[in-house]
Amino acid sequence: MPVPAAWEEDQTLQVFVPTSGFRPRTAGVAGFRLATERLTIHRVDDVPVLDPVATLFSCAKELSLLEAVTLVDAILTTADNYPALRLGRPFVTIEDIAERLDVWGRFPGCGTIRKALALACYGVESPKETETRLLMRAHGLPDPVVQYRVLDGFRLVARIDLAYPELKIAIEYEGDGHRTSIEQWRRDIQRQRELEARGWIVIRLIQEDLHDAGALIDRIRGAIASRSA
Repeated sequence: MPVPAAWEEDQTLQVFVPTSGFRPRTAGVAGFRLATERLTIHRVDDVPVLDPVATLFSCAKELSLLEAVTLVDAILTTADNYPALRLGRPFVTIEDIAERLDVWGRFPGCGTIRKALALACYGVESPKETETRLLMRAHGLPDPVVQYRVLDGFRLVARIDLAYPELKIAIEYEGDGHRTSIEQWRRDIQRQRELEARGWIVIRLIQEDLHDAGALIDRIRGAIASRSA
């Protein structure tokens, strides 16, 4: 899961046990008891861990709304190329998470999770797609279609991160891999050429664009205005 920061060795390790279990007490470990109905265990590399939804709830009090939506989007996705997600994870829906919220009842951060569910989206393939989508929404732009497929007959021309299909506007976040991989770089150029040949406006953005939100939003609004003229 794309948690805000990776665990480091000098940080306290949180260990959860059933209500009837022994709560570990040792240096560097914080033990917590969870009611049986809250405790769902999976194994990763033969290590027992909380399932994704229980993990989300357990760290909810530490999450900003953006971080919570990012985690919910990651839990919902069925994409096999989402960064830091493992194959074979359980399939989860928004309704599943809402039902688990009802089972858990009140807990620190539960309000943040409920707000995140209202903003979550299926089909997202990276944390930056979530961040860009929420940034657009916060500035009053209409919600884009996530991972929109452009076809030429039966051939896939492109799968666009965020799109306004009726306006033929594509918004693509370019992570560092788009720069460091020459094959990816070549595919990106060819895909942009094919989209533009079909009348699409392609807006490519990088991390710095998310820091300078005003300029990015102006670019998107300008593209929308050009289609509406």
